[in-house]
Amino acid sequence: MLFAKFSIFLTLFSLFALLQEPALAIKKSYVVYLGGHSHGPDVTTADLHRVTDSHYQLLASFVGSEEKAKEAIFYSYKRHINGFAAILEEEEAAEIAKHPDVISVFLNQGKKLHTTHSWDFLMLERNGVIHPSSIWNKARFGEDTIIANLDTGVWPESESFSDKGYGPIPSKWKGICHFDDNASSRFHCNRKLIGARYFNKGFAAYAGVKLNSTFNTPRDTDGHGTHTLSTAAGNFVPGASVFGVGNGTAKGGSPRARVASYKVCWPPANGTECFDSDILKAFDMAIHDGVDVLSVSLGGDPVDYFYDGLAIGAFHAVQNGVVVIASAGNSGPVPGSVSNVAPWLITVGASTLDREFQANVKLQNGAILEGTSLSRALPSDNFYPLISAADAKAPNASAEEAILCKQGTLDSKKVKGKILVCLRGDNARVDKGEQALLAGAAGMILCNDKASGNEIIADPHVLPSTHINYTDGVVVFSFVSNTNDPRGLITTPKAVLNKKPAPFMASFSSRGPNTVNPEILKPDITAPGVNIIAAYSEAVSATQEEFDTRKTPFNTESGTSMSCPHVSGVVGLLKTLHPNWSPSAIRSAIMTTARTRDNTVNPMQDADHEKATPFAYGSGHIRPNRAMDPGLVYDLSKNDYLDFLCGLGYNQTTLGQFTGSSYKCPEKYNLLNFNNPSITVPNISKSVTVTRKLKNVGTPGTYACRVRQPPGFSVTVEPNVMSFEKIGEEKIFKVIIEGRKVTSGYKFGELIWSDGKHYVRSPVLVSHHST
Repeated sequence: MLFAKFSIFLTLFSLFALLQEPALAIKKSYVVYLGGHSHGPDVTTADLHRVTDSHYQLLASFVGSEEKAKEAIFYSYKRHINGFAAILEEEEAAEIAKHPDVISVFLNQGKKLHTTHSWDFLMLERNGVIHPSSIWNKARFGEDTIIANLDTGVWPESESFSDKGYGPIPSKWKGICHFDDNASSRFHCNRKLIGARYFNKGFAAYAGVKLNSTFNTPRDTDGHGTHTLSTAAGNFVPGASVFGVGNGTAKGGSPRARVASYKVCWPPANGTECFDSDILKAFDMAIHDGVDVLSVSLGGDPVDYFYDGLAIGAFHAVQNGVVVIASAGNSGPVPGSVSNVAPWLITVGASTLDREFQANVKLQNGAILEGTSLSRALPSDNFYPLISAADAKAPNASAEEAILCKQGTLDSKKVKGKILVCLRGDNARVDKGEQALLAGAAGMILCNDKASGNEIIADPHVLPSTHINYTDGVVVFSFVSNTNDPRGLITTPKAVLNKKPAPFMASFSSRGPNTVNPEILKPDITAPGVNIIAAYSEAVSATQEEFDTRKTPFNTESGTSMSCPHVSGVVGLLKTLHPNWSPSAIRSAIMTTARTRDNTVNPMQDADHEKATPFAYGSGHIRPNRAMDPGLVYDLSKNDYLDFLCGLGYNQTTLGQFTGSSYKCPEKYNLLNFNNPSITVPNISKSVTVTRKLKNVGTPGTYACRVRQPPGFSVTVEPNVMSFEKIGEEKIFKVIIEGRKVTSGYKFGELIWSDGKHYVRSPVLVSHHST
């Protein structure tokens, strides 16, 4: 869905993983299944030992020695089942699976129901168990960090904001709880939800009307703000689900952090909007109140920084030590659609999880097509007649409009009692379901158009429904068109884990390049943003449509609005763990430790199965456990940002006013030398030299640099070895980029500094300037 000016978004291995030290590779537990045994009834101890030895020998051929195999294997199945369970790297498991004696290799995964599964997917826990080395344990679950959002407000009664087990509110907090005093909705903040404010004067000024008292509250009547705030820092809530699907324990990224809400978004007739003046006021108060992290899941078309209330507010927040995270936008996959491009923001794209709420399509010819849904089940398991919405068009409607299942385009006489097949398009997915229901359909199959590709979204439709991808949609439409009496059914929704490939980029996630400053790669990072379960407002229905009367304390949402608070939750943990790190150091730690491969150990894909690029995912998919110990960071001071703005052409007088202090622009400044964790050279003719500076935040060590060259370019680093003897030590290096056999368009490479323990990775993007 495209967004208007500041409308709400309805919204890990690197490419050199195989070169990393084995001890640093992420390991998981797997089962290697070899079949059954034929011991007979007189099995002896010696027989059992021989089986165990055979397992050691098999694994040793992959891990290098029998000693390592013995360390890895923690179960040997030797009586009836033949196989073993072991701790392996993903690459090792993939290679073992190719062995002729091996039937299968699969993750050792718990059989329990989940809800906010994204934290499991990001390895903060595994199957509900939190490892001692997890950043959750190390950072005490974000304890006493204060995370706030600028959004549609908060539903304070949600269990995600329960303060059970919390101590006193941190003494640094200066905020207030500005809820209305109506008896029917009176609520006071607690030790978890420590503050709430609303700002609506900018909205009222734009609307040109005097707002009534119902607007004077930070209460969330939309659901978006509650969802994003609880994703960032919601408390542990057992037994959460969406209409019984995805049952498990909900929690935010920093579940023990304190939270505050700043309501800046309001619902005019043409959709929720958030105005610059309200946003700026909220930033101003949030800085005063003492927040540590601001999550901002809203944005508008990219403009000059000084004409962007969000960019201005965020600059001041960052200069006061507040980390600001913003959503990239939901206008993808169009190139250059990314918003929130200021270099002091952490800008977040959206990608998928390895979980689906599976509701499959079964066709009478035996075909089974995977879909996703949170709607109720069909009343029977019998096959239902299928009809294409184009064939069910009303007399005065066009087939092009009817196939999208738009209002007034369907003939109920043709639809009644059948499963209606609709095409995804420019009207809301849940509205298609409503039109199908009004026409008398028994159910709906929603098929992706080509642009949406492989991205399917679980919605709580008002009738039994499922959403399938483009390829499977072609199959369904073909079956309906070429079959006499076509029939099918939709299976009951259920949560299914370990889907592959995951993550892949959501088609809606806005893409680079950065149209304001192409020298700054945006987005910075990607995080889970599809089918995310979190707390919800019970003042609104599950689908936010007037026809839907269902209320739910938890709901599923998709968008960069949902990926943004995932990063905010991780930032909360880093703030607890490293309270002295600057916002730019935290941004760098998240970016340089990200991953660009999926759970098949292949490069991340877009929704259309093509290889994704940094314009989609930035530095890659977030890895929280790696981010807590990045080794080196690309740090930035206030003057670094001001030098950057000088390079854009702002004069020092203006910048002095901007910061409220005197400042002198450098005599010369090259935007390419801004100390960003990524390197982007948009127009190189022959050669260019880029400068960067690294700060040691880890143990002393010697770092060597290696480069994956962008095709057609030569990249040289000087020096290519640097030694750091203490924390806080900084060193400068140069990157010389030369064009060789260059073709048009951006080319992608990467630069990695490593001491054998840390891997500090930066994407390198270069395009050729035609002469």
